[in-house]
Amino acid sequence: MPTLQIRSAQPDDVALILDFIRELAAYEKLAEQVVADPAQLTQHLFGARPFAEVLIGEVDGQAAGFALFFHNFSTFLGKPGIYLEDLYVRPAARGAGLGKALLGKLASLVVERGCGRLEWLVLDWNEPAIGFYQTLGAHPLKDLTVYRLTGSALHELAKKSV
Repeated sequence: MPTLQIRSAQPDDVALILDFIRELAAYEKLAEQVVADPAQLTQHLFGARPFAEVLIGEVDGQAAGFALFFHNFSTFLGKPGIYLEDLYVRPAARGAGLGKALLGKLASLVVERGCGRLEWLVLDWNEPAIGFYQTLGAHPLKDLTVYRLTGSALHELAKKSV
């Protein structure tokens, strides 16, 4: 049985985190969308005002996966939540229980921090991930559609602010 360990990322993990992000993007067929660089990640993960946190998952002492997350807020619950932006386990480590360990650590942070929920998105075609999440008791929200503003549309709307 492999030895699993979950730890909070440190500033010297930035290159590793960027590697994980690139590997995840390649798996999701979105590699061309990765524009993050080490300086940005350092600033936004470990700077004066961190916007997100990262857990590093290790199998037998080797980094093999990560979870990047941040707090959001539910007005209905009147409590913060945790939003999982990215969860990735390298192919060689899949099946060792690292994904479940990372999500378990996130669930414990939700409880410890008094949050009301843990949520994330999954690509519709990613059947292995969907099946995995369902074994943990997660369920899809069927009546919601994600909207996104980026690029010129975002900048145009910003110009119209009062």
